[in-house]
Amino acid sequence: MSVGTSGAPGRREARRPPAPRSAGDPSGLGTGDPSGLGTGDPSGLGVDPDDLPDGLVVADAHGRVICFNAAAARITAVPAEQALGRHLEKALPLEDLEGRRWWQLTDPYGGLAIRVGQPERNLLLHGGREVLVSARYVRDHPTGPVRRVVVSLRDTEARRRTERSHAELIATVAHELRSPLTSVKGFTATLLAKWERFTDDQKRLMLETVDADADRVTRLIAELLDISRIDSGRLEVRRQLVDMGAAVGRHVQAYVAAGQPADRFLVRTEQPLPPLWADPDKIDQVLSNLIENAVRHGEGTVTIDITAASSPRDGDDPETTETTENTENTENTENTENTENTENIENTATSVTVSDEGPGIPEESMNRVFTRFWRGSKRGGTGLGLYIVKGIVEAHGGTITVGRAAGGGARFRFTLPVGTPAHLL
Repeated sequence: MSVGTSGAPGRREARRPPAPRSAGDPSGLGTGDPSGLGTGDPSGLGVDPDDLPDGLVVADAHGRVICFNAAAARITAVPAEQALGRHLEKALPLEDLEGRRWWQLTDPYGGLAIRVGQPERNLLLHGGREVLVSARYVRDHPTGPVRRVVVSLRDTEARRRTERSHAELIATVAHELRSPLTSVKGFTATLLAKWERFTDDQKRLMLETVDADADRVTRLIAELLDISRIDSGRLEVRRQLVDMGAAVGRHVQAYVAAGQPADRFLVRTEQPLPPLWADPDKIDQVLSNLIENAVRHGEGTVTIDITAASSPRDGDDPETTETTENTENTENTENTENTENTENIENTATSVTVSDEGPGIPEESMNRVFTRFWRGSKRGGTGLGLYIVKGIVEAHGGTITVGRAAGGGARFRFTLPVGTPAHLL
């Protein structure tokens, strides 16, 4: 029987998707070709097995592999040329998690005639790599002999990454909740048991600590809800006109009122700025996180630049376009002088850059800054803030980048498009 291993055309034909069976088609592939390889596409779908995202392996009535697509070759690390024509057990050696050979256990060709396949389960390839496998047995009639065995393969790496991420999230939440809840429980129990023994100042100190820890728990829960909405694509953006300069000024004034020296902050705002339509609460959340990181982890002056910029486009990287930033800003300023021109508004953006003069972020860590649980230092935090910031900026259609500031510290820059919402046009 020809299995299409001698040349590229034969291999391509061997990988064609099986079509519906018809009368006089003993192969069960719907081509009328008794070899079981088939060259037509009666379904008219024009789908090639190599276009499928999951691995596809098909064996004929004799157990020989007649289809081994590109995804199967990638997952198993076995070239299609080596698998085609070989017996299924040899081309795709599988073991269960207890080390038993799966094909011998399931016996697709000699087992019960009423079986239709095998449900998806975790199995091991040669070398111990884990893979998700399901199988379908194709028969001419319900209790007839097996004409085809169709095997689906899926890589478990994506699922394992998700499981690890969930496990890390649970561990982080448990750790972050334990400390404030222990404090709340300890102080409240002490106050209830020995209220009369404490002075008013001591009681106030304990209650202020409980209040601060309750706020910490509230922030953590809010972060978890934000992550859930970001990951599921349900983060809502309620756009309003936002004065970015005023929003930055409020955050700076709050830090000065809390004891930070006023000369530690330098705010530079380019005028005029195009009108920005964004969610004011979420923009405050972004600014709060970036400025807090600069104050807590950075040193020296915290510089915040607010400028007009080109609209963020797919593939643009603000870090690589800084040499033309002044030219772009001049052009954007001219474009936004006549705000009645809707096209100019839609083709401009507002950019905010927050930089400090601290040690900065190591080059090797910059590609992990916006991932979950990344922490630039050991000084507190859940490691979720920048992940949420990136999700909020992208929900607005914007971009955010990280780099090194002129003074050697960290520099975060986010750019938001300022187009007028459709319902106001």
